Amino acid sequence: MKFLTTNAHFLLRIALASVFVYHGMLKFMNLEGFAQMLPISYFAVVLVALAETGGGLLVLLGGFRDDAVSDLATRIGAALNIPVMLGAIVLVHWGRWNFLPSETHPMGGIQFQTVLILIMLYLVITGNRGFAQIDSNRIRSA
Repeated sequence: MKFLTTNAHFLLRIALASVFVYHGMLKFMNLEGFAQMLPISYFAVVLVALAETGGGLLVLLGGFRDDAVSDLATRIGAALNIPVMLGAIVLVHWGRWNFLPSETHPMGGIQFQTVLILIMLYLVITGNRGFAQIDSNRIRSA
């Protein structure tokens, strides 16, 4: 049971990494099309794709070691994608809370992006220590 509690943080890391790496790679496969879809420059699209892919990988890889570099990787990886999600909310999803697509919001609302921002804020604030604190509290109470 200790193995599961000590490594449960990977569930969250894999979820975040899969979302951001997937969307970043999609953008890399069609940078021109993505730049035409939104009112941002080609350079900004490249930065978004780098932030999504790199940030997702840093959050995932930051969980494999318990040291200051891995903690920093987790925090930086999460921090890279907060502005990306804020941009997605402002440019695409603003005006609708529900994540379901509608006639006025074919890409859905801000619900999903807001949840992602809050999870990433948690990781920026706590880094790997947030996970360690949860795990040590559970182990002590068990």
